[in-house]
Amino acid sequence: MKKNIIIFDLDGTLLNTLEDLADSTNIALLHFNYPQRSIDEIRNFVGNGVAKLIERAIPGGASNPDYKNCLEYFKKTYSKNMYNKTAPYNGIIDMLNTLRSNGFKIAVVSNKFDIAVKELCKRYFPGLIDFAAGENEAEGIRKKPAPDTVLKVLKVFNADKSIAVYVGDSEVDIMTAQNSGIPCISVSWGFKNKPFLVEHGAEFIADTPEDIIYYLQNK
Repeated sequence: MKKNIIIFDLDGTLLNTLEDLADSTNIALLHFNYPQRSIDEIRNFVGNGVAKLIERAIPGGASNPDYKNCLEYFKKTYSKNMYNKTAPYNGIIDMLNTLRSNGFKIAVVSNKFDIAVKELCKRYFPGLIDFAAGENEAEGIRKKPAPDTVLKVLKVFNADKSIAVYVGDSEVDIMTAQNSGIPCISVSWGFKNKPFLVEHGAEFIADTPEDIIYYLQNK
């Protein structure tokens, strides 16, 4: 059956958010007098939600007595600064427009906190995203790589997983697709490089957004 639902990761897939994440992390760390982290360190820390990002960035991790306060400070800082340097990757807007014109339903699921996901999608992809969801474990929806957010998308669209494809830039996304029982398109322009993706089980790797359209037209 032809695929007509495409579910995207956000950070590292549709949007390059790395510098704003790094800046906000370092502002939070500095506020509590902890050492700054490099952009490459932040690149390796992201993918499992902001709580895990700060746990990895702060000395001592979650056992640090400042951990929870640092996390909250990061969230407030990031909410004010998440548009400073963030931008869609080259070709993303054209790809989304092509998918829309060809009748695809488009969703975004992310481990970033829910309000940030929704606001970023509104800001950068107005009218192009049918449904967006971020981390919302307080409501019993587990973070990726659990399949919960993907299953929520399918429920919202009243669709079977047989017509869905997942797109992401990390090993977390590969695992999420596997746990959801749907194919995964991995992208090489995000936070993880191609050898890393291959090592973690990537089956199809898109080097450009146009490759995603090619995949969908030929599957």
